[in-house]
Amino acid sequence: MHRSRLSAVLAAFVALVVVASGCGVTRDSDDPSNRRLRMMIPNSAGGGYDLTGRAAVRALEDNDLTGRFEVTNVTGASGTVAMQRLLNEEGADDLVMTMGLGVVGAVYTNRSDATPTKMTPIARLIEEQEGILVPADSPFDTIDDLVAAWQDDPESVVVGGGSSPGGPDHLFPHQLAAEVGIDPTDVNYIVYDGGGPLTAALLGEKIDVGMSGLGEFAGQIENGDLRVLAVSGEERLEGIDAPTLTEAGVDLVFTNWRGVLAPPGISDEQIDYLIELFTEMHETDEWQEALADNGWIDSFATGDEFAAFLEEQDRRVADTLKELGLS
Repeated sequence: MHRSRLSAVLAAFVALVVVASGCGVTRDSDDPSNRRLRMMIPNSAGGGYDLTGRAAVRALEDNDLTGRFEVTNVTGASGTVAMQRLLNEEGADDLVMTMGLGVVGAVYTNRSDATPTKMTPIARLIEEQEGILVPADSPFDTIDDLVAAWQDDPESVVVGGGSSPGGPDHLFPHQLAAEVGIDPTDVNYIVYDGGGPLTAALLGEKIDVGMSGLGEFAGQIENGDLRVLAVSGEERLEGIDAPTLTEAGVDLVFTNWRGVLAPPGISDEQIDYLIELFTEMHETDEWQEALADNGWIDSFATGDEFAAFLEEQDRRVADTLKELGLS
């Protein structure tokens, strides 16, 4: 009888432990700091989307705003392959993707059905100036030298960038050419998939000049392997010894941008969660340091404001390609 009573007491105690443990697991799984998410990056490692996405992930993880992120680089068709995968994951509430002007352009020029306006807008994160880069031993000492040679024989100057038609590295040299009196259709432009391949092309003298965001080339600029002839924004970049185009007498200001999308079909609750998550990330010291270290311009916007911006950017790409005779 005593053994039976003891067994019953032990069984009840074990049941309480199991229930308590189960409750603990439920609380932990509901804790945002333990939630695992996925981030898709639509170009190769070292590219602008990669730098931006991984900086955001570090800020989120280091501040315990979420659990560990699974980060995946999905290459192909300048972001169109990744956009199609995002569309195919309709309703997935654990997935986000970095994107920007280059993806808008690639989707437009590739006539893809996976358009940004079909996805769920979460946040615009940054704007970024374009830089005009040359190898250390380039004969172009200034932006004036480059423009003069370009005007003399446009096709002899080989320009590299990390964007397919419609992306920022493609639009920028074509708009620059038009501004300095060169027919945009004469621009000799070669596409590279991100900062790594573009750096190799510059250092290997396969191209004469690279045009891209400078965050991807900070190491090579710092050690002197690459020089910056000019930047495309309204103001000079801190730490970069180069004038703006307007300072150099070229009437052009051009900026790129990057943000975060989620798949279509997720709940309003999940949308609010992701917007709040990236809003909290935006306020962290780690993110503010990333902005400064990469020369990024803070242009944070979420939800409906970002959605309206995406629609405007789609029109911008279409109109610019038409104006330049490239569509």
